[in-house]
Amino acid sequence: MRVAVFGSFYRGYHVLHELLAGALADRVEVVGVATDDPDQPFVSPAKRVWQYRHAQAERHMVARLAAEHGVPVWAGRVKTPEFYALFEKSWRPDVAVMATFGQKIDARLFGYPRLGFFNLHPCLDDGWPSRYVGGNPFQKLIDDGSPYCVIAMHQVDDGFDTGPLVAMSERIALPAGAGVVDLHKLTAPVAARLVVRELSRLLATA
Repeated sequence: MRVAVFGSFYRGYHVLHELLAGALADRVEVVGVATDDPDQPFVSPAKRVWQYRHAQAERHMVARLAAEHGVPVWAGRVKTPEFYALFEKSWRPDVAVMATFGQKIDARLFGYPRLGFFNLHPCLDDGWPSRYVGGNPFQKLIDDGSPYCVIAMHQVDDGFDTGPLVAMSERIALPAGAGVVDLHKLTAPVAARLVVRELSRLLATA
């Protein structure tokens, strides 16, 4: 299975690491990584996790991990002729997984992978689509005083976090006083395990 990862920060890092070195490493090939460049306005850094204090290394850890494994990295705009050509003619993914990515995916991209294009989104397990849509769901969960969250894996469509639900993770306890960056770190391994579980199911039926 050829997999493209669209991700950054801790969720992107853990998903990528799991695909490169985890239980599915000998059954999938990561063919390319698209990641955020937080210095670029087209990833909306002021509305997302990049607005909070973070280390310089955290900005580039996904790109660095990909480079260490010889995986091509793209940090530019994805809705361009150059990226479409790369995606369709070189990467040619069977499936794509988005894990903290600051650009909206259009139909040309989400319609290409034959097994689907999926996003990982923090929310609650009280219905779908979730009321916690948008680029900063952890802040909304904190503001609401939620004691837990889940990670939803859903198909990408033309909306924002509205595509058909595929699966949800187990509940993850949210410690009192934890901030947005803390919650990214806390939940990222759970998101990676969810990806492994659902890609394993796809592999079994593909």
